[in-house]
Amino acid sequence: MQDARKYGWTGWALALGPAGWVAGTALQVGQPALWALSAYAALAGLGCALGVAAWLARKVTHRATAPLALLALMLAAALLAFAGAGWRATAKVADRIAPALEGRDVLVTGVIDRMPERGADGWRFPLAVRDARLLDAAGRAGDAVRLPARVLVSWYIHGYGQADAKADAAADAGLTLPAPLASPASPASPATGQVWRFALRLKAPHGNRNPHGFDAELWFWEQGVGATGYVRTGGKSGSVTPRLLAPASRYGGWIERARQWTRDRILADAASGDAARQRQAGIVAALVTGDQATIARDDWTLFRVAGVAHLMVISGLHITMIGWLAGLVAGWFWRAWARRAPSRWRNPVLWLPAPVASRIGGVAGALLYALFSGWGVPAQRTVLMLALVTLLRLAGLAWPWRLTWLWAMAVVLAADPWALMQPGVWLSFVAVGILFATSIDEWRARRASGSSAAGAGRYLWRQAKALLHQQGVATIALTPLTLLLFHQASVVGLLANLVAIPWVTLVVTPLALLGALAHPLWLAAQWALWPLLVWLQWLASWPLAALTWPAVPWSAGAAAIAGGVLLALRWPWALRLAGVPLLAGLALWAPGRPPAGQFELLAADIGQGSAALLLTAHHALLFDAGPRYSATSDAGSREIVPLLVALGVRLDGVMLSHRDIDHTGGAAAVLQAQPGAWLMESESSAPEGAPGHTPLLCLAGQSWDWDGVHFQVLHPPASRYVQAADPNASAKARDTNARSCVLRVAAQGGRGAAVMLTGDIPARQERELVLTAAESGINLHADALVVPHHGSHNSSSPAFIAAVRPRFALAQAGYRNRYGHPNPEVVMRYHSAGVDFIATPACGAIRWYSAQPDRVHCERVEAAHYWQHRVAEP
Repeated sequence: MQDARKYGWTGWALALGPAGWVAGTALQVGQPALWALSAYAALAGLGCALGVAAWLARKVTHRATAPLALLALMLAAALLAFAGAGWRATAKVADRIAPALEGRDVLVTGVIDRMPERGADGWRFPLAVRDARLLDAAGRAGDAVRLPARVLVSWYIHGYGQADAKADAAADAGLTLPAPLASPASPASPATGQVWRFALRLKAPHGNRNPHGFDAELWFWEQGVGATGYVRTGGKSGSVTPRLLAPASRYGGWIERARQWTRDRILADAASGDAARQRQAGIVAALVTGDQATIARDDWTLFRVAGVAHLMVISGLHITMIGWLAGLVAGWFWRAWARRAPSRWRNPVLWLPAPVASRIGGVAGALLYALFSGWGVPAQRTVLMLALVTLLRLAGLAWPWRLTWLWAMAVVLAADPWALMQPGVWLSFVAVGILFATSIDEWRARRASGSSAAGAGRYLWRQAKALLHQQGVATIALTPLTLLLFHQASVVGLLANLVAIPWVTLVVTPLALLGALAHPLWLAAQWALWPLLVWLQWLASWPLAALTWPAVPWSAGAAAIAGGVLLALRWPWALRLAGVPLLAGLALWAPGRPPAGQFELLAADIGQGSAALLLTAHHALLFDAGPRYSATSDAGSREIVPLLVALGVRLDGVMLSHRDIDHTGGAAAVLQAQPGAWLMESESSAPEGAPGHTPLLCLAGQSWDWDGVHFQVLHPPASRYVQAADPNASAKARDTNARSCVLRVAAQGGRGAAVMLTGDIPARQERELVLTAAESGINLHADALVVPHHGSHNSSSPAFIAAVRPRFALAQAGYRNRYGHPNPEVVMRYHSAGVDFIATPACGAIRWYSAQPDRVHCERVEAAHYWQHRVAEP
């Protein structure tokens, strides 16, 4: 075998070609908008021409020709990668639901092509569409319509109204939620391969867009989901009952059916056990089938704090371990067959040597496990890398690890260009690269010396030292990258992984997989998890077990990553210590805050609900905490707490306008994460889940100043609480909306630009507020107004708009929510008054600065990507 570095021009071409491919892919994925298809075709043609020219010029003897040919080859690869990803993206955009079909009832026949995810009482699954027809008001099927090839369906048990509300919340939150509710009343539980007919209410795949938040629309994009929707079981389409048309046996996908059977069997076996056993069964099911929804939310929190979350999903480590075990079994079987071959010509090693059979068997085992675990992006990436290395070995090529690493990255991105946007890609490739760079020499030395020469004890000692070294190197190199990607890193991760990696990969996972052959081994895998969970819980209970860090600019983050890599490399200490200054940008970074006398408003994109963050120079207030999405998920834990961490914000106070669930659903999670914040609301008791906070009642006339910014409560008056406490008062008088806290915040001690936050105050209370302000001389003017009740028809009266005189009306609402917020008449009312109306479905998170009162910043505009769903402003 020859080293590729001895190939001259060919060796350089082997390196620069994949480097150009990676660069071209990165440039295309970073496009804010797609170009015309003809532009990508022209770039592909230019790339082919450059590639041919570079190949023909490789034999020219002129000294300047070879470098130019190599640069042309690199540029050709970049152009081809750019054009290829752009062409595929254009095809994906075309496979989205037409706007005219959104919100309409469609009779859809399709195949469940992936394992359904099961929630507390329901299902969510992708449906490969075979036929679609519009439904009329009587529930009769009409004309055929074109739908995307795949839609994501939620099946709910509740009636028409509740199903709509839950579907709105789940869809707005995107894939940050666990599986939604489904219908146990269905004639059969949905299973992979079944053909069903449903009446669906569909809309475009839309997710929340907040700074540094999870990109649900990218997830939809990668999964090929062109629409999301839910099964209609009531209303005008209630007469169309979901119908199973064909069982799973008539469709392929036996692996997916086996996955579902295995998951359900593991969970069913533990259903009669206690809560601890059920949680452990959920982890075992996730390790076997890749269904992460089976892991409890508290366990995910534990794994993140302990730094072992990568072990509880189907990651490259698991795929590689299974490939290694499969390779050992294949090699043993091949050699055993050779020893027992009855004749020489039947001896298998004569036509396929045992090492080659072992490598092929390892790739085959890794591929089978990757398919069984759901064929996720990390699994695909690992199988491609293993297959590439195996092919190189079979071809007799001993490439340097850097070249193999680079080609593996290029192959992964050729299969999935958008994997570049996934944190797992960066973590895995950086980890593999740094481990190769720091361990290859030591590995060669251990291999040359062998394990038998020094005895088993010394061999095991060397292996333990190698594991400790690898974990230390990975921790040093990956901590800056982890902080950059997730804004959190585990301080106890090194200790946790020293035990968890060998225990999970060599004990728990093999037992869990062998349980498919002998079911009692699933119980053994659950027992094996118990001591590990005890160890992790003890580590997680340490003070400062996890480190959180605000988001930093990519320039500072890249420097910090380089610094971590320098410290981890086996170079002279004079060079390694050069990485310390590079870490300074990360360590010393502090997010910008408004100057004294000014403030910032961030209206978060949390779907159908309300949550707004107010920042001054040294203080922060959260007004409302967003909706509850389901029994196990809310905007506080999914959106607001991660946003506060990324912004480096410590809350001084939380004000809840009133007790509607779309305003207080995330309050418990926020208050648990920010225990030092005071609580003010229009109820005398603390919200559920936050018993340690005694709320202050918001009352008109209250005011305070933070850093030269004036905060003033305008509503409710004391009389509103008296009416609410009167059992003989009317329902309107006791309505929680009527007691909504209204807050006005003004810069420069009350003399500068202002914003008003209004909760769900109705028109009647708006009129009362206008009259009271006129009598008392209170200034109601606000440059930015968070519109009352999300822009409903019973708020935003003309008199109130005239009194406030805003420049901008900001509405927090869910995309195509069932309430029709913001109401078109209300939007027109603001436009008629000369007010710019901006809503979160089109804008994403909305930022407004008192120092720039004539501008509004939209997250969907300032961090645009072509896979995002484009929504027209109301």
